[in-house]
Amino acid sequence: MAKYEFPKDFLWGVATGSYQIEGAWNEDGKGESIWDRMVHTPGRIMDGTTADVTVDFYHKYEQDLEMMAELGYKSFLYTFSWPRIIPDGDGEVNPKGVAYYRNVLKKCRELGMHTMMVLYHWDLPQTLQDRGGWTNREMVGWFTNYAKVCYREFGDLVDDWITFVEPNSVLYGYTGSGMAPGYNDRSAMLLAGHNLFMSHGAAVKAFRETGLKSRIGIKLWFYEIKPQNPDDPRDLEAVEMANLCEHDYYCGPLLKGEYPEKLMNAYQNAGVVLPKITPEDMELICQPLDFVGLNNYTRFYAKADPAKWPLGYAQSMAIFGKTDVEATPYQWEFSKTSMYHAAHYLYDNYPVKEIIVTESGCANNDWVDFDGTVNDTNRIILLKSVLMQLHKLIEEGVPVTGYHIWSLFDNFEWLMGLSIRFGIVHVNYETLRRTPKASAYWYSDVIKNNGLEV
Repeated sequence: MAKYEFPKDFLWGVATGSYQIEGAWNEDGKGESIWDRMVHTPGRIMDGTTADVTVDFYHKYEQDLEMMAELGYKSFLYTFSWPRIIPDGDGEVNPKGVAYYRNVLKKCRELGMHTMMVLYHWDLPQTLQDRGGWTNREMVGWFTNYAKVCYREFGDLVDDWITFVEPNSVLYGYTGSGMAPGYNDRSAMLLAGHNLFMSHGAAVKAFRETGLKSRIGIKLWFYEIKPQNPDDPRDLEAVEMANLCEHDYYCGPLLKGEYPEKLMNAYQNAGVVLPKITPEDMELICQPLDFVGLNNYTRFYAKADPAKWPLGYAQSMAIFGKTDVEATPYQWEFSKTSMYHAAHYLYDNYPVKEIIVTESGCANNDWVDFDGTVNDTNRIILLKSVLMQLHKLIEEGVPVTGYHIWSLFDNFEWLMGLSIRFGIVHVNYETLRRTPKASAYWYSDVIKNNGLEV
């Protein structure tokens, strides 16, 4: 057997999201979010479920964190809910919301767990959406004020800060994907993106002014992109455009202070209206970061398609027209190379000091067996492959310093509702009973041994 040992200070953790696990959607003064509005609109969520209760972490956090500690997990990546802290987005602070998050973080500190906290995971206060949401430039001030409240209220309890989870997923809400707020307007998407990037930069700048000794970064979704037909030069060009759209559009401004010119020209040539961009905007956006969080699940395939507006390519999570690809039940390909190539694309093309894997995992068809166990063998096989890729990256000098499985729990998975299970802890949604899966115990052994044997 081959042994894969990780650096002694490697950070092993699990990731979750507030909207996906908390429930208590309208309790203790919490305001409505754009996702609350979405899930309560009939026909928007695949299985008709909501996140009103989900796994009820809001009321069960103490026992859940104690379970994590017993399993030996070292780092907890969690997110603040903006409408729970400031219900109207830019109005009064909700003391009960602040108390809840302080209690969670104090419990983590008591258990000796590292804390990584995200400021924004897609649940914009609906009151701000009613005022234009991310297409309103005032969002920069509203978000910065919210960030300052979090720094003030939780700065003594947070080890690492993250401004945004997957800005691309936020902007999918403007591309007809069905994600909140549910628009289809590429000009609005680029405007929202520019305002989001400025909000990130302003929040990082405000963080530096606090003097806190913690660190700050952002979570970006990266994946390997392959051509559908490697022998077709048009598909190779489609891969280049897909990378520009899915990766460089975000990393360019955030990490280099510039938008990719070829991509922006392509948008403009297709009739998409570009936002007004000033040198002062770009200076604000491109703030030094302590780390970049990397989210990776699968690889994508790009195919040239001149009829596909606005960029002339189509993209798929599995090979077009093929059925012989190993895939998870979510139809994401089980790729043995995606993490490796995604991390290299980020590190080789951008000035990144440190990479922390902030999400990685898969959906699986999991159930509790007659003996009370959940044997998610497929998930363990995938996780082994991912960790082997990370080990190779570290050997090659790529500064990967931590890994977080998505997700600790089965939870509310956005447009898919409760229909798919990403967790390493099974949740019975009727009784809310938690059952650690085989992968949860396997991961405990990995952490205990600081590595794995394959």
